[in-house]
Amino acid sequence: MFDAKVKTGVLKEVIDVVATLVDEAKFNAGKEALVVKAVDPAHVAMVDLTLDRGAFESYKADDLELGLDMDKMKEVLKLARAGDEVLAFTHEEDKNRLVVHVGNITRRMSLVDTAGMSDPKVPNLNLPAKVKVRTEELRQGIRASESVSDHIALIVNPDGFEIVSEGDTDSANLRLPKDMLDELVVKEKVRSLFPLDYFSNMIKAIGSAPTVTMYMGNDYPVRLEFDIAGGKGQVKYLLAPRIESE
Repeated sequence: MFDAKVKTGVLKEVIDVVATLVDEAKFNAGKEALVVKAVDPAHVAMVDLTLDRGAFESYKADDLELGLDMDKMKEVLKLARAGDEVLAFTHEEDKNRLVVHVGNITRRMSLVDTAGMSDPKVPNLNLPAKVKVRTEELRQGIRASESVSDHIALIVNPDGFEIVSEGDTDSANLRLPKDMLDELVVKEKVRSLFPLDYFSNMIKAIGSAPTVTMYMGNDYPVRLEFDIAGGKGQVKYLLAPRIESE
């Protein structure tokens, strides 16, 4: 059974976060929360999202898997008239369909078969550096990097945080000294290189969260953590590094 009502704005945050990496995803509807774990087709990035039942206007579920097509979910969002309009979802078990009520419209959609979808394990990485940055600063750093190169270096040291982008002739960097960061925990400098398109898409998918917490190591994946649904949902992204060739 799955029976839920949710505001459009909350659903949009969830879909934006997941659709950045995959076209289809398995949503595990548990009694207390909706959980999505997915890895992109190239196995470069992963998302681990939890939406607490408190983020919904109403929520009833008993451990069920819903295979959702992200494009169909975006179409549903387009039907809504306002960011706080409430959408109602019910699961038709016999037909394996999801029924969505948007205002006076009823949209039935077939669910994607989840048999072939794996349940990725979130790797337990011991990442020594932690930095909490304002989302808007990260967006600014990405905008500066996009015309320079297709990869970026993220650097954390005891003085602050830096995004560096170096092309053949041009470079761009965003430097945030310690006093401009919400939190900084690092003993010695760490640096990793990442594909810009992935990092950029992840940051662009962040909805209303004012800050992002990043955990990093030298040539290790970066873990991004931020809230959705006004703190009633949590997202973790993992992005594998580009190892620099000598």
